[in-house]
Parts: sequence; structure tokens; C-alpha cells
Amino acid sequence: MAHVTLEICVDSPGGLAAAVEGGADRIELCSALNLGGLTPSPGMIQMARRSNIPIVAVIRPRAGDFVYGSEDLDVMEAEIAAMRNAGLSGVVFGASKPDGRLDETALGRLMAAAKGLEVTLHRCFDLTPDKADAMETAVRLGFRRILTSGGATTATAGLPEIAYMISLARGRIAIMPGSGITPANAGSLLDRVPVTDIHASCGARLGVAPRTVTLGLATGTEKQTEASRVRALKQVVLRHAAPKLRTS
Repeated sequence: MAHVTLEICVDSPGGLAAAVEGGADRIELCSALNLGGLTPSPGMIQMARRSNIPIVAVIRPRAGDFVYGSEDLDVMEAEIAAMRNAGLSGVVFGASKPDGRLDETALGRLMAAAKGLEVTLHRCFDLTPDKADAMETAVRLGFRRILTSGGATTATAGLPEIAYMISLARGRIAIMPGSGITPANAGSLLDRVPVTDIHASCGARLGVAPRTVTLGLATGTEKQTEASRVRALKQVVLRHAAPKLRTS
């Protein structure tokens, strides 16, 4: 069986340490996962550089949609340059038109800034009205992989669409399932679709003082990656990749 890369997304120093300890193959570094993930801080970038596994960083300058103006794109180009200068392996971004289609002009500008880095198209892909067309755009622009839940709330719910995208990709671009993947459901997913990467957070809810939420200083939905959950998911991935013994 082919090796499957386990990518863990983290947004805190503790989560980063837990992902490395648990055996992640690659880290997606960001901030504010409860907002869908924003560009990580300089301190987190420096901390991530100390690990000996590949690090890709989310490039998303603000919460909200993925319809970006020229000022947003200026910031994103600067953030991409910062990740390159920090020695990270790659970046993760996306850009949409108001109707949900990929903004090929904006993405072309960002891809030019990211030349030489591995680039993932994030889940703005799940907002596109025609995913086959969006995938062709991603291939044409030179993306290495697409992170997707198949347009559903979770990757398991979107599995038929993910399988369809993999068949259309024909190896030209990796289709990476993500959203809601856990040790409990990853084996079934891996048995049903031939993927080279999976994406998860392996997070557990953080205890936040109620008054912190009341004062608007936290949302109460914050999570942090746990090493035990990463380790359990990694074991599922390894069992899936292990040669199956024949029985007579």
C-alpha cells in the first residue's frame, strides 16, 4: 500500500508540540482555527522551524470570506515572502469570486509569489459551484494538492464527491480529505478512497472561563491538538498502509 501523509493543523504552541509528539508527517500552521484558520504569528513560525518535519503555513489575512481586494493580496504576498524567508516547505491559500468560483487572476498572482514552494488550495474549493471546473483551474495554476471535505460539513459525509474528484484528477493533483477526520472514521475513509494525504486537527475542547466568553475575549469553541489523538490517528494510517497478509 502507498504511504499516506498525515497532516495536522495547529494554531498554538501546545498544539504544535502535541502534533510533533504524536507523529504528524506534516504540520499545517495557522492561527485562530475556530475562525477557519488565519496566517500564523512570527513566533509560531519560528517555533515550528525547530521541528524536523515539513511545515506549511496558511496564508489568510482576515476572517470572513475569500473574496480579496488588492490590499488583501498585497498582504498575502508579503506573508508568502515571510514564509519563504523562514524556510517553511509551503503555503496554503485560496481566493474566490463573489459567486464562489475560484478567482483565477488573484490565485495566479499568489502562485507567482509562491514559486518554488509547495502550495495547497484550501477549502474555498468547497464553496465552488462546479468542482470539476475548479479542479482544472487548480491543476492549470500548478497547485500541488486540494484540501476538501467534498463540499460537505465533514469529509466522511462528502466522501462520494471526494472519490469523484480523485477519479477526475488522474494523479495530476492530490486530493486531500479534511474536516472531521478522527481515529474512529479514518480507517473507513482510507479503505474507500485512494488518497496520498489526509488532514485533521485531532483537537480537544479547551476549558475557557465563562466570563472570558461573556466579555467577548474568546468564543468558547477553542480547541487544541492532543498528542494522544494524533498518535491514534497515525496508527490507523500505518495499519492502512501495512501489507495485508494473505490467508488460505
